[in-house]
Amino acid sequence: MKPETPTTKRRFGRRKVCPFCADKTLYIDYKTPSMLKRFISERGKIVPRRISGVCAPHQRTLQNEIKRARVLAFMPYSSATAD
Repeated sequence: MKPETPTTKRRFGRRKVCPFCADKTLYIDYKTPSMLKRFISERGKIVPRRISGVCAPHQRTLQNEIKRARVLAFMPYSSATAD
C-alpha cells in the first residue's frame, strides 16, 4: 500500500440533494429569473451538476429554461460588468 500524499487524498463529502426533487413545489420556468439566477455563475455561465447538486433530468430542463430566458431577454448572456 502506498502512503497517501496530498494529491492522492480523497475527500468524502456529503452528497448534494436536488432541490427540485426534494421540494416538489419548485417549478423550473423561464419566467422566474430570480430562481434561475441561483444556477448561474457570476460570469454568466450555467453551473454544472456536480457543483449545484441538481439531478440529470432537472439539469437538462434547467439548461433549456435558462437559454430560453436569455433569448427572451429575461436574463443576460454574460456578466453585467465590462472588462
